[in-house]
Amino acid sequence: MFRRLANPGTAQAGKRFLSSPPTQNPLQASFLRGGTSKGIYLHRSHLPSNQAEWTPIFLGIMGSPDPTYGRQLNGMGGGVSSLSKVCVVGPASGKHRANGVDVEYTFVQVGIRDSTVDYSGNCGNLSSMIGVYALDAAICKPSRVDSNGQTTVRSFNTNTSKIIDTSFPLSPSGVATLDRPQTEVAGVHGKASQIVLDFVDPSGARTGKLLPTGSPVNTLDMASIGRAVKASLVDATNPSVFVSYDELSEYLPLDAYFQGSQAAEEKVAPVLEEIRQAGAKAMGLDPSAKAQPKIAILSRPKGGPGDSNADIVVHALSMGVLHKAVPMTLGLCLGVAAKTEGTLAWDIVKHSGSNSSGDLVRILHPGGVVEVGAEHRADGTVASAKVVRTGRRLMVGSVYW
Repeated sequence: MFRRLANPGTAQAGKRFLSSPPTQNPLQASFLRGGTSKGIYLHRSHLPSNQAEWTPIFLGIMGSPDPTYGRQLNGMGGGVSSLSKVCVVGPASGKHRANGVDVEYTFVQVGIRDSTVDYSGNCGNLSSMIGVYALDAAICKPSRVDSNGQTTVRSFNTNTSKIIDTSFPLSPSGVATLDRPQTEVAGVHGKASQIVLDFVDPSGARTGKLLPTGSPVNTLDMASIGRAVKASLVDATNPSVFVSYDELSEYLPLDAYFQGSQAAEEKVAPVLEEIRQAGAKAMGLDPSAKAQPKIAILSRPKGGPGDSNADIVVHALSMGVLHKAVPMTLGLCLGVAAKTEGTLAWDIVKHSGSNSSGDLVRILHPGGVVEVGAEHRADGTVASAKVVRTGRRLMVGSVYW
């Protein structure tokens, strides 16, 4: 599926390609949708061995920075955080291969208006296509195939040092089949093949602990508003800061903010960022890292359209912008938090009355409902967090940087 394509453009561009430095420009790449995100997937061997040299490559690929317009028209980015992402995938090292890992990958969140290249966390949506890309690029072979023709690819994420399994159907020739009308995900039109994303032992992805402070609820002092805010600081798949709609709506115009009011955003966004940074400090993380931890506002279902199918409602931010769906690692973290006694999420689900005793947590976000499962061991630790995604190949070819 991967072969070098003829370089488009002028003869002069062709000369540049033939005489290019070790890191090719353009680079061989795949453009894939995973869940509600899209991103560029690159083979690790095609990039410089020194990761510090990746920055101009990723910025060029995405068309960043774009401080004036924020549309990334000079690159593959789409002007929103869920479309400004890169995954670098390579074969598993000997140490990980001995533990059954097939591939290793690094996720990169690329800034839009600025030159941020952030390695602080993982992306659940794009993680769902790591196995598919690895087979397409011949990084690994389908070694685990069940009687239904379903294969599982085990990956190691370098951002969080966690193992993630992706399971999806194969064709008789061993190629990932993504167009079976098996399931659909909120925010994406139509049905496609089911991809099961399983984060193994997801607790402590960045901090080493499910509850980095040891408490399910913390009180954060906010200088800008002169009061304290309650927050649950949870680290599963990615660290997240969860706050309560009921508390914040007492003094912030949250409903108008959710509806896209610019005036409300000017009031709400700075406060949420201050809370996020305070949460990061309490978790022992770098508060200046924009991608992690993320922050989300939690509320009870109010009985409106779609609420009857939900246990909890979430409005999440990504890179400081209100997300149109929910970042999948944050959704998985919320699913774990909802099963962790004492957290704000646990309290909401406990009193929602819809599915509080079930194995799955139904999360309502602006794009619809997503079901997240979390398995706990006998000692109460989290064994895995699972979610169903879909994906699609959009392009295989060469990308300029």
